[in-house]
Amino acid sequence: MMRTAMSSRSSAAKVAHWLVARERSDEAVSLLSAWAASGPNDHEGQELLAEALRIDPRSGLAKLAFERMEGITSKDHWPLDEAIAKYSAEEVAKLERQIARPIFMRAQVGFNNNTKYKGAVFHIQTEDSGLDRPHVITHLFADGGRVVKAHKRIYASEVHRPDIARFVRSLMKGQHMEMVTFLREGRFDEIIAGRAIGGIETLKGPPRIELQKLATKKETRVEVPAEVRIQSSPEMRAVSVEAADAAAKHDGAAPSKPAVVPESKAEKAYFRLGVQRSFGGGPAYYEPKGERALIGTEGTIALVGEKFCHPREAEIRVDENRRIWLRDLQQGGRVFLRIRQPVELEMGDEFIVGDELLVLERNPDSNDGPGPGPTYFYSSPKWTSSFRIAQIFEGGGKGACVVARGNTMQIGAVIGDFVFTADPLVDDQHCLVEEQAGAILLTDLNSRTGVFVRIKGEQELVAGDEIIIGRTRLSLQLLG
Repeated sequence: MMRTAMSSRSSAAKVAHWLVARERSDEAVSLLSAWAASGPNDHEGQELLAEALRIDPRSGLAKLAFERMEGITSKDHWPLDEAIAKYSAEEVAKLERQIARPIFMRAQVGFNNNTKYKGAVFHIQTEDSGLDRPHVITHLFADGGRVVKAHKRIYASEVHRPDIARFVRSLMKGQHMEMVTFLREGRFDEIIAGRAIGGIETLKGPPRIELQKLATKKETRVEVPAEVRIQSSPEMRAVSVEAADAAAKHDGAAPSKPAVVPESKAEKAYFRLGVQRSFGGGPAYYEPKGERALIGTEGTIALVGEKFCHPREAEIRVDENRRIWLRDLQQGGRVFLRIRQPVELEMGDEFIVGDELLVLERNPDSNDGPGPGPTYFYSSPKWTSSFRIAQIFEGGGKGACVVARGNTMQIGAVIGDFVFTADPLVDDQHCLVEEQAGAILLTDLNSRTGVFVRIKGEQELVAGDEIIIGRTRLSLQLLG
């Protein structure tokens, strides 16, 4: 059979290369032989045949293709005719479209991370088995190799998705983080102690990932999950003026008296910002009226005595559904929100621990290789490290900088890799920064004063949320 679409020969070569990469060499040889024999015996056809013989020098189908190209006909050529019929131009085009799609047969590269729990180091390994055996499995190892627990999810119903590669990658990441969460929740304590049996458990449904999403990038807008909003409604989290007064008296703040702010067109007050901490005195709370309030020295919420507050620092608004939104105005200052759950950070993100402003940074490229000339040297061995954290002083200068040992860094006043012994607001074990499944996670270890992450976009707030601007700490109270 002479094919009319000779341009498909280049497509056949491309598809054959793709098949070999996916360990489907027999199919690649059949395709190359079919397209070499069904067209003119020219340089292009000979290249296809040569590639088939490079893949499998003993291929009988390639030998039949050679005979056909040399003009030899035989009734024994029926396997070649079947291959030519199978790999039509339409079939080649179909396979070529699969190359453009993120389809894979071989397993994707998995994740391997260590994590600390109750003073011990555990290893978590997540692997994918590929589309021919579509499942993801995660193992939890203890004591240097003992399998504590294994989780498995089957994704056979998803293999025809056009975004299957991205879907599986997300599934692997989620299942890996889920195993970390279950470990720290104590679900495997009995198994670790040897009083229960672990084994493999097949899970259904998406992984449970309890990460808090924040507007840490400019022009982003992040909503609070509905369940969090319901739990934080005025009916569930009402804060009376008397309670605010008592808290203010305990902290040594001024008596309960609202700040004097200009009246807006709307006379209704929708929320109150209670002052949890202030270096310049001032009111115990701010209660602006209207649906919008500007935080800054030029705004209705002018933080008294706050030297680090920009004239137009941030804006708080109430939308038509009575939801509260905080927006950083990008005027040079910083606005931080206290985290409720672990948060995924990116390089350059800033956060506050106690009175310390810290930033997550990428480790610099190594420059300790041999220098020029006849003298060579070898530096001291280094541990692997996923990131580093640097301290930022007032004015923007960098202070101390600590490199993570492996994929984990603990911050505290007594125990940790980054220790702040002189900061009374830092707990003994305050927070944890770790790399898991290719993501950097920041977790508050139930500290007294919390961990605050910088907001750069627009972030929804709920009752009880706390923010820091400069050195002033405020808490949101909704007014019913």
